[in-house]
Amino acid sequence: MDSELIQRRALLKLALGTPALLALGGCEETASSGRLKAVWGRAGTFPGGLNKPRAMTIDHEDLIYIVDITARIQVFTTAGKFVRGWQTPVHTNGRPTGMSVDRRGNLLVADTHYFRVLTYSPTGELLDILGGTNGNGPGEFGFLTDIVEDSKGNWYVSEYGEYDRIQKFSPSRAFVREWGGHGAEPSQFARPQSMAIDKQDQIWVADACNHRIQVFDTSGRLLKVWGTHGEMPGELAYPYGLTLDDSGHVFVSEFGNHRIQKFTPEGRSLGCWGAHGRSHGQVQNPWAVVRDSRNDLYVLDTGNHRVQCIQL
Repeated sequence: MDSELIQRRALLKLALGTPALLALGGCEETASSGRLKAVWGRAGTFPGGLNKPRAMTIDHEDLIYIVDITARIQVFTTAGKFVRGWQTPVHTNGRPTGMSVDRRGNLLVADTHYFRVLTYSPTGELLDILGGTNGNGPGEFGFLTDIVEDSKGNWYVSEYGEYDRIQKFSPSRAFVREWGGHGAEPSQFARPQSMAIDKQDQIWVADACNHRIQVFDTSGRLLKVWGTHGEMPGELAYPYGLTLDDSGHVFVSEFGNHRIQKFTPEGRSLGCWGAHGRSHGQVQNPWAVVRDSRNDLYVLDTGNHRVQCIQL
């Protein structure tokens, strides 16, 4: 049975209100399955509309924060209901490409083209700014991609461009150390697009243009690296986003392969979901994936200006 027929049957089941098992995007050759649960969002600049969304995160109350190419930060329920929104201070030079939520529930925004981190309250009040100077010195930044916080309140900020590195800051936001550098050797990066922190405070990095995942401890020591470029199950093409579950599984959104892939911590593929296109169950250049308290995954379907909710 070819993938097109599988997809048609799955979408027919979805239209009839029956759970649909999808095995798409070159994943038929492995035990790959995912269940599409919901699709929401549509293109537009109205409140709740999306225009090439570029980053997404979720807070402890299962509210989803999305920033799009208009530099609007919008908050949604997991059902896609618009809650509130606001814009970054300036965006002439470009728009943010990364977001996370800290231990206090505040929103951290990688204001990419302004070389800084913006901290917002959940309601959109600007609380603090870190950085703002373009450079390779301590506390200076290139094009920021993401920020994550560990269990002790330290920040890790990734950046691409000339520097391709990660900087660590103390809870008081003093510079601690940096690691990385542009390249393809272990511990080097080519656009570290997003990060995640696990329960052991290990930093997982989607090393996008090296088509791999790298994992570090809080001192920057490399713990593991896996991934090769390709479209087969277990291979990666421009991993732009990643999230972890409580069992240690790694979910990666592949900008290049138009899919979400599930891995063991050692990099063995457990399945993938998605195919290139505009129908439900298809995606166009997904930038991010997040997980809610029920273990549902939300895929930022950037090219289709929407979010798809799946189980994988």
